[in-house]
Amino acid sequence: MQPAREMTPMSISTNLKRIAQRTQVEAVALYLAYRHSQTPWYAKLLAIAVVVYAISPVDLIPDFIPVIGYLDDAILIPLGVLLVSKLVPKAVMTQCRAEALLCVERAASLKHWAAAIVICTWLLILLAIALLIWK
Repeated sequence: MQPAREMTPMSISTNLKRIAQRTQVEAVALYLAYRHSQTPWYAKLLAIAVVVYAISPVDLIPDFIPVIGYLDDAILIPLGVLLVSKLVPKAVMTQCRAEALLCVERAASLKHWAAAIVICTWLLILLAIALLIWK
């Protein structure tokens, strides 16, 4: 019998990051499945509904309500992803997941450049304000 693994803050953080990355890939895969020609219309309808609900600021239960506010997102979105995955042909979903993983990895590599552009823009704005005040 193996001893129970102790959950440290680091392992919890790692698990949460992994879950967040997986959810991101699944959301992109659903969008790609929605656009795929072999996806049935009813699966497309449900896929777009799940994606819109995932990115929408409007929830069934508002997020500011402690615990329950995030619980609907933690339950409804994975259930929607699971249901759409069952409705979309397996080959299509596998292809969409592979494409989604590439898209997410590409976006992650561009994240640093995007951050640098935003920081430089704000520095230029602050410099312009400082020059206006200095005059």
